[in-house]
This record gives sequence, structure tokens and C-alpha cells, in this order.
Amino acid sequence: MPAQTLAAQPGRWLWTCREGFESHLFEELLWADATPRLLGPALLESERRPDVTPAFARAAEKVIATWAPAGGAQVPVEDILDALSGLPTHVPWVLRAFTPDSERGNTQAGRAEALEAAVRAALPSHRLLEEDHRARDAGALLVGLCVAPDGVLVAGAVSAREALSLAPGGRRRMKRAGESPSRAAMKLEEALDGLAHEPGRGDLCVDLGAAPGGWTQRLVARGARVVAVDPARLMPELTKNPRVQHVQQSAFAYAPEEPADWLFCDMAWRPQEVAQLLAKWGRRRWARNLVANIKLPMKDKNPLLLRVRQILVDDGGWEGLTVRQLYHDRDEVTVTAHRMR
Repeated sequence: MPAQTLAAQPGRWLWTCREGFESHLFEELLWADATPRLLGPALLESERRPDVTPAFARAAEKVIATWAPAGGAQVPVEDILDALSGLPTHVPWVLRAFTPDSERGNTQAGRAEALEAAVRAALPSHRLLEEDHRARDAGALLVGLCVAPDGVLVAGAVSAREALSLAPGGRRRMKRAGESPSRAAMKLEEALDGLAHEPGRGDLCVDLGAAPGGWTQRLVARGARVVAVDPARLMPELTKNPRVQHVQQSAFAYAPEEPADWLFCDMAWRPQEVAQLLAKWGRRRWARNLVANIKLPMKDKNPLLLRVRQILVDDGGWEGLTVRQLYHDRDEVTVTAHRMR
């Protein structure tokens, strides 16, 4: 790790990740011949953006300009506006300042907030799109200001339609519902937030390894019917819900009575065995959509994920596969895919 944050190079790609996982993202970029460089905790850059999205990347943007003034002096707003002047103006912008998701990076939150406010005030109001959730439909440009430790500031941009995340720096913080039993519910909400469509009223969902019911609870709240598969007990309010069928059986032994619209899985089990189980569901066309959480080993995370991808695609026939470590994930990744019937 560099002793101080390094300045990114214009024309290259800036990547954010979870602190402690820089080496895994570096390895993915290296395998893709993207010529990566470690800039500091939770920050990397690469010569190009790989065709396959790295699992450990939260966000990526193309670097426009970088500043590293001596003594951490504040960068004049005029200099930032000058750097942004070459960006297209025929599409709306979503402007966000963010910090790296690291212990030192988080100390720059106040600086980032003040900088964003100053740049916003200097830009024509009609250029900015305030409803971030409309960014992809509007063909907006995400304009990021990465406020890093040691006075480093990086300006970058990426089309919303090509962005890994619409959240600043890829940190999609989901609100924890008061009745939710665990962090699991927020993991599911973040995973669904990035999909083109979500489970809705009347959809049949199967939740493998459901207990105590965090994911089942959120699915029922969306109006879905849920078959919750787990030998352990669910929360009492779920067992009384007419749209929840609790099957007290091992997920590995369970076979559905009818094909499901959605398959969900969040089990603390060996990753290759979980991948093989999910591949069986795809191969037998038991579900059309997949959202699953894969726990990661202490070592050899990247080779394991390559094997998981191979199992799900080659053995399971799942299409449109994404493998991402989301903000609410820890030593795990979230997998999404679909299968045509």
C-alpha cells in the first residue's frame, strides 16, 4: 500500500472497492491485462475497463483530471469547472462528490460535501439531474469527484447506462427496516436495486436457506408468494402469513412442485456446493431469475469465483451472470442471472 494516496492519471479508469479487498480487485484487473495500479486504500486505477466487470469493483469512472496540491490545499472551483468543460452538455449530469470507503477516506466526508455544494452552485441548474434513479433512462452522465486523503482530488465521468452503480463511489446504503431481523435484508434490497426488474405482486419466489426470514420478509412485503426452504424456524409473523409456505427441509434435497419466477439463496455453506445447487436449478429450468449470495474463503478468492462462474454458466445455463461484492456484502459476493424457459 502506498504511504500516501497516489494521483490517478487522466485517461485511465478509477476503481473503488471495499477496504481490504484491493489485492483481489488488482488481481482481477491484472488477469484482464488492464495494467492496474494501486492508489491507496479502496482506490485503484487501470489502463482500460475489462469486458467482464470485476467482482470486487464497486464503481468505475474514466479519469478527466487529478489534483494533488502541496499541503492538501483546496482546489479552486474554477479549476474543476475548467476540467469538466470538455464533457458533453447535450445530456443531463448527475454530480456527486464521494470519498474512498476506507478508514482514512471517511475522514474526508466533510470536505467532499462542501466541494459538491460549491461545484453545484457554479453549474447551470438545468444541466443537473436531481432524480438519480432516472439517470439511466435519461441517458445521463455520472460526474464524480473523488475526494481522497492527502489532498488528492480526482474528477471522472461515466455514462449512467455503463456505470456499475448509480451510488456515489458505489456505496449504495440501504435503509434498515425496523422489523428486519438482520443485515441480510439490506443485502437483498441492494441486489434488487441494481436489476432491470424486481419480484412483484403474485410472483412465485423460492428462498433457499431462508431462516430466520430476512429475505422472505422483504419479498412478501413486495407482494410476492414465497416458498421458504430451511430446516430451522422462521420468524413467527412469517409462519402466519398466508403467502409464505415454510418447507422444513434441506435446500439440497428440496425440489419445487412448480417452476418459480425467482430463486433466492443466502446460505452460509461451501461456495462450490452452493454454486452446484444453483446450477441444478438452472439446468432443470426450475426458476427464471436468480439472486444469490456466495460466501468467500479466506484464501484464493479469485480462483474460486472463476470456478463459480463456470459452474453457473456452463453447468447451469444461467445467462446475464453478474458477480459483484456490493456495499452491504462482507466476505461474500452477490450473484444475479436469468434463464429463459
